[in-house]
Amino acid sequence: MPLQLTGHVALPAHKGSGGFDHAAVHAATGHVYVAHTANDTVDVFDPATRKHLYSIPGLTAVAGALVSDESQLVFTSNRGENTIGIFTPGADPAVTKVAVGERPNGLSYDARRRLVLAANVGDPSVPRSYTLSVVDLDSRALRSSIEVPGRTRWTVFDADAQAFYVNIMQPSQIVVVDAREPDRVARTMPLPADGAHGLDFDPATRRLFCACDAGVLVTLDAGTGKVLSQGKLSGVPDVVWFNPKRRQLYAAVGDPGVVDVFETTTMKSLGIIVTAKGAHTTAFPPTGDTLIAFLPQTHRAAIYRVL
Repeated sequence: MPLQLTGHVALPAHKGSGGFDHAAVHAATGHVYVAHTANDTVDVFDPATRKHLYSIPGLTAVAGALVSDESQLVFTSNRGENTIGIFTPGADPAVTKVAVGERPNGLSYDARRRLVLAANVGDPSVPRSYTLSVVDLDSRALRSSIEVPGRTRWTVFDADAQAFYVNIMQPSQIVVVDAREPDRVARTMPLPADGAHGLDFDPATRRLFCACDAGVLVTLDAGTGKVLSQGKLSGVPDVVWFNPKRRQLYAAVGDPGVVDVFETTTMKSLGIIVTAKGAHTTAFPPTGDTLIAFLPQTHRAAIYRVL
């Protein structure tokens, strides 16, 4: 098996409905920042000591966390209040909030231009609410709002191409925003499977990895949009992570509660790791040696060693 369970970290119990959502790792400390949607907090823990350190409150229905090691900042998407949060790593941070579109979810960041892109889920009852919000970090203000054709999912930034890639659930596609002209969609890449969801990128091979609700993992050429491969997943996926050190990809599937592992040179399956029912989200430290899965039923983080 490509992953070996080494232990758990107990996290605060859920105070409301929901569980955990997207997470990110601060490289300098190794600390993990995970959106605890049920508690309106970001929980921070140290996987090395297996200890919860502290929680950052007041982030209503927080859906995502993103860490920029270049700028030493943490960003959150606060879906319940239509804001993003901006703060420095560490305990008791001062959180700056910037208003964005309807129900922000995915986050990506251009450190060179200091632009944060928030992919907003929108509201089907609110016309034209499927949008991308581009926030200028220096002015702490919304720079542009870009309408997209459907509900957004996750987003990643490509520093070499200076482009944001954003998954759209339906019609299933990836939209591209040029960071040099961040006020419109530059182009789109249609997908052969319904429900574009999790997304990650390999800069070395210029490939995008897109996990779709149809239970299909699609690999595309980021420059042309050409579909390079399709692989079967164990169910409806959520978060995917690419491991450049081991040339592996991890796709979390909450039902039945597994992680599908692929070798990215051939895109062949390396195995299926059982996590727990509802474990749809993970964190991936940049060292490439561990994967962390969040278990909402027992409010714990499971730590796996990459073999």
